[in-house]
Amino acid sequence: MNVRLRFITGLHNFGATDYDSAMITSSVSDADIRIDWRNLIWVALALAAMIAAILSTNDWFLNFVHVITGLLWTGIDLFMGFVIGPIMRRVAFPVRQAITIRLMPRMMFILPTLAVIAPTAGWFLAVQQGYLELAFPELWWLIAALAITTILSIQGVAVLLPTNIMVYLEMRKSEPDGERIGRLMRRYVRVVAFQGSMQVLIIIIMSRFATGL
Repeated sequence: MNVRLRFITGLHNFGATDYDSAMITSSVSDADIRIDWRNLIWVALALAAMIAAILSTNDWFLNFVHVITGLLWTGIDLFMGFVIGPIMRRVAFPVRQAITIRLMPRMMFILPTLAVIAPTAGWFLAVQQGYLELAFPELWWLIAALAITTILSIQGVAVLLPTNIMVYLEMRKSEPDGERIGRLMRRYVRVVAFQGSMQVLIIIIMSRFATGL
């Protein structure tokens, strides 16, 4: 499958020489960008671990699931939004193309899964430890955490996942629309950067919970 795109992120203009070079060198096999549905096994195992932690009513187990998925979610968002994003705007076309077409099929499994597990485990942990019984003003900390995680979860499932799928489907066309991919990637990077920023606030709130309200 030959992928001919002038832009991957749409954030940098190339001259004719760069474009011609990209046209010649950017031949990507179908196997390189095919979705590996075996990743659903890992998704199912992660969801099973979450369900097991909830049903166990074990504070340590549930807290572990919540913390590890929250750390992964925050780390990936910060890395994608503030490290990969700026780099992608500056590297040559073939490099951006190679990264993007291999990254999207994987990210469509990772981020939505983390966006479901981390807040769900956090909610049941809050219920289990009696945080819903808090009085004001301490309850505002819980409300803030719930509001932020709800927004992030909705973005993960309703924005990032569809964007991943749209980029992937566009990439598989014989004549992909580079400008459309650019718009989608800009949206993706902006949302991921926003999520990373909001998750810093979540860390502040969680630190408050950990040290006592």
